[in-house]
Amino acid sequence: MSWTQKLYETYENCSALIGKIPENDTVPLLPVCHTTQKAQIEIVIDDQGNFLRARIVNRDDARTIIPCTESSGGRTSGEAPHPLSDKLQYVANDYKEYGGEKKPYSKSYIKNLEEWCKSQYCHEKAKAILVYVNKGTVIKDLVEKGRILHLGKDGKLLDKWEGEPKDKPEIFSLSKGDSSQSDAFIRWEVEQSDNPCSKTWQDDTLRDSWIKYYSSTKQNKTLCYIKGDELLSADLHPAKIRNDGDSAKLISSNDKYGFTFRGRFTDDFGHQVCGVSFEATQKIHNALRWLIGRQGYRKGDQAIVAWATSGVDVPNPVADPLDDLPSDDPASLVSTAQVVAIKLRDKIRGYKKGLGDTSSIVVMGLDSASPGRMAITFYRELTGSEFIDRLDNWHETCAWIHDYVLKEKKKIKFEGAPTPEDIAVSAYGLNVDDKLKKATVERLLPCIIDGRQVPFDIVVSAVRRACNPLSMETWEWNKTLSIACALYKKFHEKEKYDMALDEGRKTRDYLYGRLLAAADSMENVALSLTGEKRETNAVRLMQRFSDHPYSTWKTIELQLVPYRVRLVRANKYLAVIDKVMTMFEPSEDFTNDKPLGGEFLLGYHCQREVLKRKKDQPASVEDVNTEEEEDV
Repeated sequence: MSWTQKLYETYENCSALIGKIPENDTVPLLPVCHTTQKAQIEIVIDDQGNFLRARIVNRDDARTIIPCTESSGGRTSGEAPHPLSDKLQYVANDYKEYGGEKKPYSKSYIKNLEEWCKSQYCHEKAKAILVYVNKGTVIKDLVEKGRILHLGKDGKLLDKWEGEPKDKPEIFSLSKGDSSQSDAFIRWEVEQSDNPCSKTWQDDTLRDSWIKYYSSTKQNKTLCYIKGDELLSADLHPAKIRNDGDSAKLISSNDKYGFTFRGRFTDDFGHQVCGVSFEATQKIHNALRWLIGRQGYRKGDQAIVAWATSGVDVPNPVADPLDDLPSDDPASLVSTAQVVAIKLRDKIRGYKKGLGDTSSIVVMGLDSASPGRMAITFYRELTGSEFIDRLDNWHETCAWIHDYVLKEKKKIKFEGAPTPEDIAVSAYGLNVDDKLKKATVERLLPCIIDGRQVPFDIVVSAVRRACNPLSMETWEWNKTLSIACALYKKFHEKEKYDMALDEGRKTRDYLYGRLLAAADSMENVALSLTGEKRETNAVRLMQRFSDHPYSTWKTIELQLVPYRVRLVRANKYLAVIDKVMTMFEPSEDFTNDKPLGGEFLLGYHCQREVLKRKKDQPASVEDVNTEEEEDV
């Protein structure tokens, strides 16, 4: 139950943020007994329950905090109305009259609202809404007075707009998929002369009124394993943890059907297995949902989130490290890999000052194998210093020079570790199965958090794909190549490979990689002079070269002869080839035709980077070809 305790602590520590909707429209930290919905229509009434006006809700302001019950909070369909704001199917007494195709639940909605208004915890705004909905004119007012909803010739609500697109009412633009205007979600404003806050979703007194009333309806108590006291028990536990449409639950128990544990306990709700109070389960699930929406990684059913129980910001271990750079940071506008690396490293280490050495950090992974059940696939508790040190170590030991394309379509050279998702794509291709991608991300998470070794099969897959450039577009291959180099470097950490060219390294694989890079660069320049746009022979034969380097090198070297003539001076590349050839020790290493390992990619990538003339460097007087190489 450690994760529940940590989430409960987080909720309590961040209580100042409860009910505040973030500017980026992520899920807020919700009060107990509340959830969020995207509203389409806003109805304004007075405190006597009279209709005043209505408006379409702007998309940017659609997220609305509303009261809910345990049943309605996890509702997917059926008769479980929200207490105050809901769809027309629930709040409109005249729904059936205007052709609503779904079953109306206005009776249940009104009954629940009446019980709240009759209690000692009633609220004036809830009473006004009850008076209005009892009139049974919600849809009529929205059609005739509000001019929000639109009827067809038969006097029924239109399912879809059939007129001119330019005349299409705004309500139809808000509908998604097969939903129509009859599925619109309603939220309320109640104008009172003595209350400047008319919006029900922003009224703290209304929220408190609902929380007190709903808590008073619960009778059974249980030993709460989180708080250690006898407290009101939870009948159902919240859903919507990863997103608004998420029906999977972390805590769930019943024995009324399915007979999950028939004969083992005397109750049907699993309270004897593990007791979690109503208040505690609301708070821990609201905290987790808020954290995932605010700072988590989500792909499909998989969610990974790291947080400090104190509420201090922490970096996401599996997110793109470039996201940690401010959009206006000068480093994001240049192509110097080391400058970006320094900025990113400073950003990560800057978190350490706010966290301190003893702050409690939690990293949690979630996934679901079925629509109704969710599991914790990864869980670690660390101190602030441990978390930052391990994250920093990952970005240092798995670092390589990568080429990224930012959202603004600007290219940037970045020195650091690739993201787990990019590693999965590089190892298994752009069309990698979602399950395999999720499994790969999950397997890489302990490598970042626990410092474990990168799985060997992932390294092999990335290296194998990087050796086959013809199977990918150029941009994809370059990214795959740099990530394969990063993984190989990480896996062979004891070798202490450098991202810069190591001219003193005499291993067979590294030297063969340098030879291939020199041949590739030389042919690239020659092709650019004639305007030819094709892959070089070195790239086309790269896969064969990795399997049979000695015999393939003979072919590549012979194909370089015409390019030596085409270039005014090819000495730059020939000098590299001659120098590398003399470094094979013993010489039998060169004539050995056995397959190359992933180290040859490191030699290839490093040598290729050296042979590229940087645009900010002046042209060399000694080599007249440098101007020709600038755009290569």
